[in-house]
Amino acid sequence: MPIRVMASRHSAFYSPLLSAVKFLRQEGYDVPYGVLAPGQRTHALIRDGAVDVMQSAVSSNWSARERGIEPLPVHFAQINRRDGFFLTAPEPDAGFEWKKLEGATLLADHGPQPLAMLKYAVRHNGVDWQKIKVVRKVPAGYGHYQAPVPAGEVVASVGAAMPPVAFSSLCCARSYRQTEDYAVFRKAFERAKEWVRTAPPEEVAAAEAEFFPDVPAAALADAVRRYQKLGCWDGGLEIPRDLYEQALNVFSAFGEITWRHPYEEVVG
Repeated sequence: MPIRVMASRHSAFYSPLLSAVKFLRQEGYDVPYGVLAPGQRTHALIRDGAVDVMQSAVSSNWSARERGIEPLPVHFAQINRRDGFFLTAPEPDAGFEWKKLEGATLLADHGPQPLAMLKYAVRHNGVDWQKIKVVRKVPAGYGHYQAPVPAGEVVASVGAAMPPVAFSSLCCARSYRQTEDYAVFRKAFERAKEWVRTAPPEEVAAAEAEFFPDVPAAALADAVRRYQKLGCWDGGLEIPRDLYEQALNVFSAFGEITWRHPYEEVVG
């Protein structure tokens, strides 16, 4: 049977997952890979048996739990332990300070988690979010993107500007953890995560080039290099409790959740 994998976002930030898909395919497994389409919901796809493993985030369970939705996926492996977004400016700025955002225009990613993390990083660095002119469309002075960034010069890393956090993870149905395919996938992901963490960026970029046909090899390698340097893929498969609690801190800071969701109810 196939091991059906889906991502909520498609980016070099999720190289451990992409490499796991690649490894499994090389070993002869049928591993369809797709990206969540507008209107699709992770919990519904997993509940209905349309997807086996989904790239998501522990925070994706919280709003659903507060709406009384059941069953929800269980998160079983961490992909990234830092935010993977960068701030860009029209020109290089070696002396960038976060205070420069006050009074400036910022094109921000309005996905619930990227925006919550950006707001937290802004506050963490002594900046008043209300003094930033946040927009959804260009033109803008500053940008907020995952790597490789589409335009501008990188001036800051959101992930480096705030504490480590349970940013992105893998989830599945609780029943799926009892299957042989789950064990096969988990082992491949563990190997892939360590490989992308330690391999030369150019090798990782070459291995996953088929997933990014429109991205130049040098830009893809630069993205991998940035994420390796940030330590996004450090650590093992477990989702550390302290990083989970930090994610709760982020979402609590701006009223995005109404209570602190117990670790055991989301992670397994």
